[in-house]
Amino acid sequence: MTEIAAEVLRNAATAIRVLTVDAVRAAGIGHVGLPLGCAEIGSVLFSEFLKHDPADPTWIDRDRFVLSAGHGSMLLYSLLHLNGYALSLEDISRFRQLGSITPGHPEHGVTPGVETTTGPLGQGLGNAVGMALAERLLAARFGNELIDHRTYVLASDGDMMEGVASEAASIAGHLKLGKLVCFYDDNGITIDGKTELSFSEDVAKRFESYGWSVQAIDGHDLAQIRAALSKATASEDRPQLIVARTHIGYGSPKVDTSAAHGHLSDSSVEQTRATLGWSHAPFSLPAESYVAFAEVKAAGAAANKAWRGRQEAAFKDAALRAQWGRMLARELPVSLDEMFPDFSADKPMATRQASGKILNALAAEIPSLIGGSADLAGSNGTTQTGAKFVSAEDFAGRNLAFGVREHGMGSIANGLVLHGGIRPYVATFLVFSDYMRPAIRLAALMEQPVTYVFTHDSVFVGEDGPTHQPVEQVAALRAIPNLEVWRPADARETVAAWRSALTRNDGPVAMALTRQNVPTIELAGVEEKARRGGYTVVECEGAPELVIVATGSEVSLAMDAAKALNQEGRRVRAVSLPCLEVFEAQDTAYQASVLGEARRLCVEAGVPQGLASVTRPGDRFHGMRTFGASASYQKLAQHFKFTSEAVTGVARELLG
Repeated sequence: MTEIAAEVLRNAATAIRVLTVDAVRAAGIGHVGLPLGCAEIGSVLFSEFLKHDPADPTWIDRDRFVLSAGHGSMLLYSLLHLNGYALSLEDISRFRQLGSITPGHPEHGVTPGVETTTGPLGQGLGNAVGMALAERLLAARFGNELIDHRTYVLASDGDMMEGVASEAASIAGHLKLGKLVCFYDDNGITIDGKTELSFSEDVAKRFESYGWSVQAIDGHDLAQIRAALSKATASEDRPQLIVARTHIGYGSPKVDTSAAHGHLSDSSVEQTRATLGWSHAPFSLPAESYVAFAEVKAAGAAANKAWRGRQEAAFKDAALRAQWGRMLARELPVSLDEMFPDFSADKPMATRQASGKILNALAAEIPSLIGGSADLAGSNGTTQTGAKFVSAEDFAGRNLAFGVREHGMGSIANGLVLHGGIRPYVATFLVFSDYMRPAIRLAALMEQPVTYVFTHDSVFVGEDGPTHQPVEQVAALRAIPNLEVWRPADARETVAAWRSALTRNDGPVAMALTRQNVPTIELAGVEEKARRGGYTVVECEGAPELVIVATGSEVSLAMDAAKALNQEGRRVRAVSLPCLEVFEAQDTAYQASVLGEARRLCVEAGVPQGLASVTRPGDRFHGMRTFGASASYQKLAQHFKFTSEAVTGVARELLG
């Protein structure tokens, strides 16, 4: 650590504050409060403590900084510019403008140096926990010579109020993630006013109960910030919380008021500039603004070079070197397709059971495949047989126990994948996907390959009743852009689902899997056909009069109905649509060859919106329009008319 003179750091903090008010004024909208209040924290952290190389923002052994309070994005953008990242003053002047690399909230993949997309409060803290966990997982496999870095996160009062932050922080404390350091910007103000309106708990004591080490400082005192960081980085036995008391909107006429959450008027901007003693033109910084970070580029490049030297020396074992390279590059075995179990001759099997068999068949050859369940591993089939559970004492395991924390699990999974080297999967009952929807949405937005194993996919959960029987969840998941939702009809289609989850690198995949056994489709090449998202499972002679389209466990009903009606002399085709998103990405000629022009009967044990894109005016949807009920799945099938006979009857009506 190189200690920077106080005056130099204050110059940097002033530059952050002025860039913030100038950018927000130019945009006409934005948040000035946090950047004005946390400028000293950012200056000390980035100049003296953060190990980073602005010329190589993706260096795997860099320290991570996550701005969980994403509304304060101008703090991060200012720091990235001052530190020499590829972010110019011109870019900052286009804050919040269409096509700029300085959006309103930080976005991964848009701005160099931004580690994750933040905005929904609490998510960034959860991502940071995932990053800190990924660091420990990789260090346990490859050693501290290659992986030895910290994760820093800045969280606000709003972050601390969100339940997802509590879930993630609890896991971090349980696992003793000692290289995780969180600044809590304790300014006592939210948009509605003082936090005391709705928030009176002792956050420090809460985090102490989680197993964190806690310090309290004045967030504007440079010496206290430095001392707190020195203490936090001197120990690795538990995660660190630094409660920093700050003044939101520091230096502006809106200081310590909720008005600092919004932009400042022109007169307030000029008053702020005068208070800060700033006379330079907008988006113009004098040389002294950069002095605090003058050594960052050289120090980062040197640390990066030294690390690359250690990397060369560390891999005398060719197999270990190859594993390292594959994990970081997200490479899969060339023989992947040969590794999947052959289910073609199997008896009826629940797709959750098939998924578990697939996972265990692949895990040994894909070391980056690490994950677990929100306390439902046995039901979800997500435990890797023979592998250890990750613990605070041993991070070499491959099974993660998240406890009953679906939302925290989702945000941690995003952090794991963003860190690099880990291809995470997480699991729970489909109905509880609602608890983690914000994290799923962000994975899709960031184009990150997280795999979601959602089991107990319909009313056929049975006796647990409507609280545990999903009817709207598949439709809700399909509504998320860039999320592939697979609802396989049998074990063989489950192979296609897992193959997509493993080969996709530009977004997440969700699987909706059955609790009950379903028959194996007796058709050549199901695994390959299903890869296209939809295909014909029963064909008729000549042009069809009716096409029955189904997903999941209802495909067998559609097949039975089509076969029965064809035997009666009608022309009925049955189609399986295991993944609507993949099917709709096929060329129109292929889609037309599968769906045809005839009237359609769409069958799914969910709400109509789930298959709305393939249900046209005049077609019929046969599914759920209410919640479920408590009974055996066999009785529920009769009650809600999900039987071969019932589907055949509806088809007869459509055929006239």
